Amino acid sequence: MWRALNQFSRSRASWLLLLLCVVGLEATALYFQHYQGLAPCVMCIYERVALLGIGVAALLGLIAPNDPFWRTLSLLGYGATAGWALKLSLEHVSYQFPDPNQLFGATCDVAVNFPAWAPLNQWLPSVFEAYGDCSKVVWQWLGWSMPQWLVGIFSAMLLVWVLVVIAQFIGRPPRRIFS
Repeated sequence: MWRALNQFSRSRASWLLLLLCVVGLEATALYFQHYQGLAPCVMCIYERVALLGIGVAALLGLIAPNDPFWRTLSLLGYGATAGWALKLSLEHVSYQFPDPNQLFGATCDVAVNFPAWAPLNQWLPSVFEAYGDCSKVVWQWLGWSMPQWLVGIFSAMLLVWVLVVIAQFIGRPPRRIFS
């Protein structure tokens, strides 16, 4: 299993599969926003940006998946952004379902806060402008809100990442001393 996972991570197919997952999830988010009328909140936009970061890592992996430099760079980017996305989605869930023991519930920002060198909400407001409320549950499927589904999705992405990273070390083909 480890060797097969190692070999798969060295193929373009693995990074293309990750990129297709990102494109599918981003398309789903835009469908909910523009066709179902769900207003994205600040956390939704940040989660969307984190997902785009995973997509950038997948694109880097597509460059030369068998090259250790590009594969390592891609894996680092994938792991870092998937971890950040999981943190954001957990925070978002805490806004929707606050701890009943807290006196005051936490709330998210009113507007997105991108760096001055990348004001995504000004460049592409139809994708990156937030006008929803983070604490409102506006959609559920099978009893889970959208941020709860994102926790599951990003957890699965991180689990796959952990397995692929482990496979980089223990799934290597044996070295031949004599050819």
